[in-house]
Amino acid sequence: MNNATLPEISVVMPVYNAEKYLNEAIDSVLNQTYSSFELIILNDNSSDTSKAIIESYLAKDSRIFFIDKETNVGPANLRNEGFELARGTFIALLDADDIAKPTRFEKQIAVLNNNPEIGVCGSWFTSFGEKVPNKIIKHPEAHDQIKVNFLIDCTLGNSTAFFRKKILGDVRYESEYVPTEDYHLWSRLIVKTQFYIIQESLVDYRIHDSNISQTKIDNVKTSNRRIKIRLLKQFGIEENNPNINTFIHLIEGQKGLDFEEIKLVSKCYINLTNQNHILGNFDAILLEKMLQKAIRRIIRKASKQSYYQIKFYKENFVQAYSRIAFTDKILIYLKTIFG
Repeated sequence: MNNATLPEISVVMPVYNAEKYLNEAIDSVLNQTYSSFELIILNDNSSDTSKAIIESYLAKDSRIFFIDKETNVGPANLRNEGFELARGTFIALLDADDIAKPTRFEKQIAVLNNNPEIGVCGSWFTSFGEKVPNKIIKHPEAHDQIKVNFLIDCTLGNSTAFFRKKILGDVRYESEYVPTEDYHLWSRLIVKTQFYIIQESLVDYRIHDSNISQTKIDNVKTSNRRIKIRLLKQFGIEENNPNINTFIHLIEGQKGLDFEEIKLVSKCYINLTNQNHILGNFDAILLEKMLQKAIRRIIRKASKQSYYQIKFYKENFVQAYSRIAFTDKILIYLKTIFG
């Protein structure tokens, strides 16, 4: 790499058997309205024509830097290698089957340049594919809401991620969390820096049969559980807590719980809000709204027997709450009686 003129942005693109979509992905980077970037393409020993496609671009654009792996190392390790090679102040991610809108880099670098407190900038994205209708996936704009939502799921599309290289520190993708290694990475960074989501779709995310998230559902569930256990540490709750499963049931809005399990969920609800009052890691109002939504879902999706038990006790509860919505009365009842 020539260090004479350093790029402002380093784009990291891992590739594995992406011949069907690779041209579109590369072209979408090279055609950006913001041109001060390098494109680091890392080929994971593809068995199709991906290598030849990449090599056909090398003579056309000097901003491309190509790494060709002799053995398969996986997407997490590829992106980590890209981080080490990156010379830019900022890093942008794009998978080899996705497409960046032309103004993506221009808009994301403006956010970070104008807001030094923000370390990670994402955007909405549009899912598309041969078998699915186009759909814009929307995530909240402000950091406090993004952070609360991360307790439930990853609130950042990986191919929309644009961030300051310096905020990484020693944080990297970890292969043991594949296929949700992106959720794990961002869940670690969100406690270190501010996040922001541009309220516009700046990436087209392709849905197809070989998407990792479509083929390893069991691994997704296992990895997500481990990530949520880590996130619960922000409430002072450790992995060996005897109620760890109930805390996860709460934030996930678990369905099919019986009456005794719902009583435990209610106690965990109160525990989380009390702990957050002490530690202050989350916006109290936003956290309360998220937990209320989760516990209402738990009640709506409870086993039939437990639902009618709750309804019976609720109908015999203080009549002063008669004008409050049904699920709100249940929530008050659970907090008052079980708390």
